[in-house]
Amino acid sequence: MNEAILLENREYWTQRAPGYSEVNREELATDQREVWRRTLTERISSHFPDRMPGEIHVLEVGTGPGFFAILLAEAGYRVTAIDLTPSMLDEARANAGTLCDRIDFQEMNAQALAFGDARFDVILSRNVTWNLPEPELAYAEWARVLKPGGLLMNFDANWYRYLFDDDARASFERDRENSLEEGLSDLNVGDNFDRMEEIARRVPLSSALRPDWDIETLLGLGLSVEADPHVWERVWSHQEKVNLASTPMFMICGYKL
Repeated sequence: MNEAILLENREYWTQRAPGYSEVNREELATDQREVWRRTLTERISSHFPDRMPGEIHVLEVGTGPGFFAILLAEAGYRVTAIDLTPSMLDEARANAGTLCDRIDFQEMNAQALAFGDARFDVILSRNVTWNLPEPELAYAEWARVLKPGGLLMNFDANWYRYLFDDDARASFERDRENSLEEGLSDLNVGDNFDRMEEIARRVPLSSALRPDWDIETLLGLGLSVEADPHVWERVWSHQEKVNLASTPMFMICGYKL
């Protein structure tokens, strides 16, 4: 089942790569660029107050079209960025432009990293864990390659919980109505959306209560954990806040002792 879902994910995101890349380019062209850069760099610099960005090696898991990798390379960090989907990496390289030489892009499974133990100072991810067939294995791998004293940052949400919960479904439908009333493009409709729902029904975190699940899992791996369930208020655009109100983004920070 694990391998089948990974293959389906790769096929799905291969088709989505051009459109998803366009979304990332819009983020890079608006004030979202600075909002996210500040959010990431402030957290990293507060954790490593005596180190310069060039001394800090960051791994972004599931880079997609490269948004986080680009921001951190601009800020001077050493960046390795991985993704399961080759076409996403092609988009990321194109989006990075002249920064491409400063980012080590690699094709890799988030649940089976090809890195040695204690390799990175920071592990970073956005909207990846929710669609993994074995997310607990992914967290274990991320903790393994994180150096002692390192920082893990994961941004995610209870995506597709409406497939399993009536109250969540009602809230999801209200998001669609509110988006229509405000004349906003709906981020939850479009080509192949039904296919993503089919995948979501088969992965474990669609029905989990998060970030409680994440906190318990990371504590079980020996990390100390901090959760911010309100990070969406600072990092999302108005369109995202209206479109996705029923699934607010949270931030999980894990600290390896």
